[in-house]
Amino acid sequence: MTDDKTRDRIYAQRQDRIDSFVFDQRVAAVFPDMISRSVPGYASIIGMIGILAKKHAVRGSNLYDLGCSLGAVTVSMGREVMQRDCRLVAVDNASAMLEKAEEQFARHDLPPVQTLCCDIRDVTVSNASVVVLNFTLQFLAVEERLTLLRNIRAGMLDDGVLILSEKISGADEQEDELLIELHHAFKRANGYSDLEISQKRASLEEVLVPETIAIHRARLAEAGFSRVDLWFQCFNFVSFVARP
Repeated sequence: MTDDKTRDRIYAQRQDRIDSFVFDQRVAAVFPDMISRSVPGYASIIGMIGILAKKHAVRGSNLYDLGCSLGAVTVSMGREVMQRDCRLVAVDNASAMLEKAEEQFARHDLPPVQTLCCDIRDVTVSNASVVVLNFTLQFLAVEERLTLLRNIRAGMLDDGVLILSEKISGADEQEDELLIELHHAFKRANGYSDLEISQKRASLEEVLVPETIAIHRARLAEAGFSRVDLWFQCFNFVSFVARP
């Protein structure tokens, strides 16, 4: 149950000017409520990432949560690999988010967690059996996405996995309109008003750029991943498992 302080009301009042979305203190304070009411299946994705980590984590390797926000993925993975002598690396460039993530890590019994407040493009991935980009790649400029994926692939073990979750666009205009319509219906059912939906969408317009499933598959192949499986989809939210 959320109280007034942790309820997402950021776009509840009409704003004369809609600034681009940023992961600041306001967002960090309400992020769990925001993400659960905005992304269908988010809790299931987090739980399943932990299960996938348990399956693929190699003893003595590194597990990366790139764009960790409040650290939910890191916690989910850490709980599942306690006996593997693994190191968790949680990275985010938003200090407000990472501070709350560190508080969360301290509340859980986890393997060692290294936190890095920096751009994920500046991270050198190494000895990685699991790398997670959970709704993170979509915030990078399109032309920078392949370079990041190539860098990740270069630092992965041959039997490692990349888990990539993204908001997508439809394969054609008709499908895209349907997916958007269903997503907005989901948000309304979770208590968001049309004003909130509209203003949030405007704030993300030039910040979050979705792409089709086909584009993601092709880019992952170009980055050096030999197999890409779609393991989750609800409306315009998906998650892939990519293997070297």
